[in-house]
Amino acid sequence: MDAFYASVEVREDPSLTGKPVAVGGGGPRGVVMAASYEARAFGVHSAMPGVRARRLCPNLIFVPPNFTLYRAESDLILQILFSFTPLVEQISLDEAFLDVGGSTRLFGEPVAIAEKIRARVRSERSLVCSVGVAPNKFLAKLASQHAKPDGVVHVPAEKIHEFLDPLPCGALWGVGEQTEAALDRLGVRTVGDIVALPDGVLERAFGPGPAAHLLALAKGEDDRAVVPYEPAKQISAEQTFERDLDALEHIRRELLRLSDRVAQRLRGGGHSARTVTIKVRFSDFKTLTRSRTLPAPTDGAAKIYAAARDLYASLRLHRPRIRLLGVATSGLVAGSGPEQLRIGERPDRWGAADRAVDRLRERYGGDTVERAAVAQPRPRAARRDEEQDEREARDE
Repeated sequence: MDAFYASVEVREDPSLTGKPVAVGGGGPRGVVMAASYEARAFGVHSAMPGVRARRLCPNLIFVPPNFTLYRAESDLILQILFSFTPLVEQISLDEAFLDVGGSTRLFGEPVAIAEKIRARVRSERSLVCSVGVAPNKFLAKLASQHAKPDGVVHVPAEKIHEFLDPLPCGALWGVGEQTEAALDRLGVRTVGDIVALPDGVLERAFGPGPAAHLLALAKGEDDRAVVPYEPAKQISAEQTFERDLDALEHIRRELLRLSDRVAQRLRGGGHSARTVTIKVRFSDFKTLTRSRTLPAPTDGAAKIYAAARDLYASLRLHRPRIRLLGVATSGLVAGSGPEQLRIGERPDRWGAADRAVDRLRERYGGDTVERAAVAQPRPRAARRDEEQDEREARDE
């Protein structure tokens, strides 16, 4: 999808049409989650601090994110994709891989399918998408980036090198600044230069594994299949604050709020978790993480919070200045899992209460019911892309 969050907001509010729009927070700790192409013309892009975005584009209009709307829209777009093939691998709210090898008899050649998908998304959802068509996932992803905005780029098998060779090395997956700098020292500027290197040069520079991976991508090789459904490996939530937290009362309150959010997502996906992890980022951007494996899997906020609270206490911090807090769960298992009781211990009755709260929130909105401990004025928080949680789960 092209500038998905921003495009949905513009569709919902036509007065924003043609104006530079950013979804996110424009405050001191705000972050741009998505920017319209009008905003991108000024150099505004996702993950950019809101303050810098305003400097680049003084007329930038910030819109708070509405993830309930984005998720609903994403589901409707997925229905369109599934009407062309059952082999759809969603990798984020606004992106998916499709294997259309078995769909050509019904819908035509892959490029024709791409155009039909784009036409339906435009007519049924009033949104725009770009499509890359290629023999494998790596090339299709790269082609889709070159197709933006509002286009289709086709890379047939016989033109892979014609497409790849002129691209800078940074276009390849896994080539960051350090790898690109190391390649530059070897005199390598483009993907074609990587392929042309004598045997053994890459291996001596990066080691056997990374060298083989880099060379395979430079040749356009990628044997990964499109996986229609892949269970999440982690469910998490985190929050960046406009003002640093330093009071223990506020920090515990936010840990509880995040634990509640994570627990609700666990129950919504039919999961329980064995491991709880906290992330603490300080005002100087130093980040600490701590993890604990629970005696038994849980989907309850109270148990997740208890572990998160104890993990935070183990850090033994004195009046820290905390910029970000996060709570994550991993080691996911299906269902709520058995509850192991000690002699004389009563069953946990919070489970029924948690599920009742889930039903109320689902019906009336996410802020319908709050725990008493968090139903107080909270520290101002910079709105950030909560869907990153799901992306991280898929990426890992």
